[in-house]
Amino acid sequence: MPSGKIHDRITWICLPPVVAGGLVVTRDIILTLCSSVAFVFSGLMFGPDLDIYSLQFKRWGFLRFIWLPYQKLLRHRSFLSHGILIGTMGRVVYFVSVVLAMVVLWGIIGKLILGVSWDWREWIVAGYTEVKENYWQETMAVFLGLELGAMSHYLADIGENWRQSHIQLKARRKKRRGRKK
Repeated sequence: MPSGKIHDRITWICLPPVVAGGLVVTRDIILTLCSSVAFVFSGLMFGPDLDIYSLQFKRWGFLRFIWLPYQKLLRHRSFLSHGILIGTMGRVVYFVSVVLAMVVLWGIIGKLILGVSWDWREWIVAGYTEVKENYWQETMAVFLGLELGAMSHYLADIGENWRQSHIQLKARRKKRRGRKK
């Protein structure tokens, strides 16, 4: 499989076509920016290799602990981590769940220690409603960018698998020809 550095290079090489494609399709600089930034984020930090101790995982620094349960739950290159659409959706759902759990925990701690009253359910519903009503295009652009970043990873892995199997096939054929002589 390509190394993390190769995947990084692929991300940066693919960025100009992603930006150009975003501008052509949307004719909107904000939506293009959303998808392009998400593409880079996915390629460098939010891609399929979060299911192993990888360069993407290491880039999370002191926050990488949040991906440890994800690594324990998923086998490397499983359909749930490397599947088209399902892999990205799984990472998004997992990450949002962890962030929401941390926010709720902080809210509970704030209420217990500081006596701050905060209805976290109301806050979550209000946030969801705001995104749904006012930012659905940006949300879709971000998801598309995340998926394109993951797809560049999948395609690089598939291409490398094909290349390796092609090399092995050639070597076997050459070896057989050598035996017949």
